[in-house]
Amino acid sequence: MSQKISTKIRRLNIVTHRDVGYFFSFLIIIYCISGLALNHVDDWNPDFVIEKQQVKINHSYIPNKMTKEDIISLSKLVGETKYKVFDFPTPDQVKIYYDNASLHVNFTKQEAEYEKVNRRLFFYQTNILHRNSIKGWKWISDIFAVALILISITGLFVLKGKNGISGRGKWFILGGLVPPLIAWIIHHLI
Repeated sequence: MSQKISTKIRRLNIVTHRDVGYFFSFLIIIYCISGLALNHVDDWNPDFVIEKQQVKINHSYIPNKMTKEDIISLSKLVGETKYKVFDFPTPDQVKIYYDNASLHVNFTKQEAEYEKVNRRLFFYQTNILHRNSIKGWKWISDIFAVALILISITGLFVLKGKNGISGRGKWFILGGLVPPLIAWIIHHLI
């Protein structure tokens, strides 16, 4: 291959790596942050924050004679003005459901637990993308995956010489193979 063609291919490789990398940089960061959050789903809820509040009930209610006004009165204790539905899980309890919240009242103990669910800012939105929960996003995700392959392959050939793939770069590539190989071996041995 002539020097001129080699230089053109090298320049095209660098430009492709740079421009595709720039274009997808924000999405790469979003997927990385979301991936970290989803990796630790057993440690925390990456999508929602659940707020709990204990409430004392200072009024005597008769569970089997509860009225809508009683339900509204209980709801006001936690700042809710509109309930969806309520039920009686046991004879001395009522559970009131709201949009993204509930109030579980125990009449015997004269206390209640209010639980409100809020979307976790930023993480909820990024996790939706990561899990392909938006209709049609699967195709964007597929394009993104191909772009990451392109960025990775072109990145292998950006540098040349002792710092490139024929020099120390090959050792980093081999080093990068070690963690997935160890995981694969452990998975197949267990």
